[in-house]
Amino acid sequence: MLCLVWVLAALAMTWGWRWQLHRHNAGIVDVLWAGGLAGAAVLMALLAPGDALHRTATGALGAIWGGRLAAHLWRRVGSEVEDGRYRYLRAHWQNSQLKFFGFFQLQAGLIVLFSLPFLAAACNAQSRPAWLIAGVGIWIVSVTGEAIADRQLAAFRAVPAHRGKTCQRGLWRYSRHPNYFFEWLHWFAYVALAIGSPLAWLAWSGPVLMYVFLRWISGIPFTEAQALRSRGEDYRRYQQSTPMLFPWFPKHLPEKGLRT
Repeated sequence: MLCLVWVLAALAMTWGWRWQLHRHNAGIVDVLWAGGLAGAAVLMALLAPGDALHRTATGALGAIWGGRLAAHLWRRVGSEVEDGRYRYLRAHWQNSQLKFFGFFQLQAGLIVLFSLPFLAAACNAQSRPAWLIAGVGIWIVSVTGEAIADRQLAAFRAVPAHRGKTCQRGLWRYSRHPNYFFEWLHWFAYVALAIGSPLAWLAWSGPVLMYVFLRWISGIPFTEAQALRSRGEDYRRYQQSTPMLFPWFPKHLPEKGLRT
């Protein structure tokens, strides 16, 4: 199953690489990553040997989460110029298409890696209604929170007067990356669904790997570096006042109050 996921993901990322080659927008890689995970969840649900209810829940929850995220990202990729993070990489790599191809294929490998929680949950042969309800509850809270954060940021960015300023409204008042927080939280849904599965330990790879990538590799470091380049002191003050990932009340800086 994982080999099939890798082959399909590699083909999709090859198409995505060719797409960005003509349109100069590498943001398509994020769309394909989210969509690829949605497809991987469905494949695991169809092919894994677990309980039908757990397989159905795994496939449905993974597909809806990944499909919603892919659609949200596509709206941005299709209507905006290339994200600053990828413009920076393009300049840093001197538009080396060999490096971009390797980057896209790395994302195909990550789709396989992040498919492990789906596999663990879909292989659960024991019907455990309490853990199934818990998993669905975690999923509802996390996906709803991520969708709200995405809408709040999109609404803020849509106002021309906000260009060069930092969104500090709604969930963004309590975390600099509430969308990332809820995306990380979402992976615990499959930990709950995998309770009793012979591969239950694999489900923990989701929240652990997502936290590592968001905190230290490709999420927060890249996003904040670009925010500092584009928003400067405004974002620096936001860093001083607002928790990085886990939501909490912001600090009130002595010089001037937070913008509302």
